[in-house]
Amino acid sequence: MANLLELNQLSVSFHRFEQKKTVVSNISFAIKPGEKLALVGESGSGKSVTALSIMQLLDRKITSYRGSIHFEGKNLINAEENQLMAMRGKDIAMIFQEPMTALNPLRTAGSQIMENILVHRTLDKQQARQEAIKLLQQVGIDQPERRFNSFPHMLSGGQRQRVMIAMALSCSPKLLIADEPTTALDVTIKKQIIELLESLQQKLGIAILMITHDLNLVKHFADRVLVMQYGKIVEENTTEQLFRQAKDPYTIKLLGSLPVRIVQPMQKDSPILLQAKAIKKRFLIKKSWFAKKRRYLAAVNDVDLHIHQGETLG
Repeated sequence: MANLLELNQLSVSFHRFEQKKTVVSNISFAIKPGEKLALVGESGSGKSVTALSIMQLLDRKITSYRGSIHFEGKNLINAEENQLMAMRGKDIAMIFQEPMTALNPLRTAGSQIMENILVHRTLDKQQARQEAIKLLQQVGIDQPERRFNSFPHMLSGGQRQRVMIAMALSCSPKLLIADEPTTALDVTIKKQIIELLESLQQKLGIAILMITHDLNLVKHFADRVLVMQYGKIVEENTTEQLFRQAKDPYTIKLLGSLPVRIVQPMQKDSPILLQAKAIKKRFLIKKSWFAKKRRYLAAVNDVDLHIHQGETLG
């Protein structure tokens, strides 16, 4: 099977004030259609720069490349901007790290999904609207017709991330780049997002490049893993083999870096510093001239808690 994406001896450098800094150095890897590849490493290792290079989203005035990035046989580094614009969102889509900043705060979620559909697909506005609502439903957002008209600040972190996934999938791309797709999400929402990506990948047959530092996520998602350090790939293997027998010292260090927390025991008869009883909070979500038709969302319902001096409460 031919490779969908192929990077060959890619180096990426930034030029500022007559200084040159190489942040990605001579990396090579390939992704086959339908494959799930994880790119892992600590912050500053070059993972996101690699992803942005594939999409050709780095500022060309200060960025230089060596090597090549081929997608379906075409070198993206030498591509014209109009060719790249036709490819982005249609053939290669990207989920960015932080959905609150990636989404336009002045536009509704639905209109932002519609934009990509109208640019790359031959649908009118009404058809694009129905397709956007269908996508919102597909990614597991409740009441998709109502959420279509919601602005980003009206959505939870998990919902905003699902909107980003809907945008990325709106034109059935062949490759999806997910750059830290579960950043700032709590553990249960992380699990839901990964299960969603897994389900959509199997259903649509798209290839996924997952960029993350979360090794537990990688273990349960990826077919193959690349480990980056200081802009270089230091190890590459199947997920099963890498977790069973890592070879590079840096990979071994990463696998052994799960945090261990030691909580000091609380002193007996420690006084209560904070106490709350029967906390309730609800939000009005539907107004009406008649009070009986008003609808509320119960965000907090009869919560009690107390915290002692010196206590750690989760």
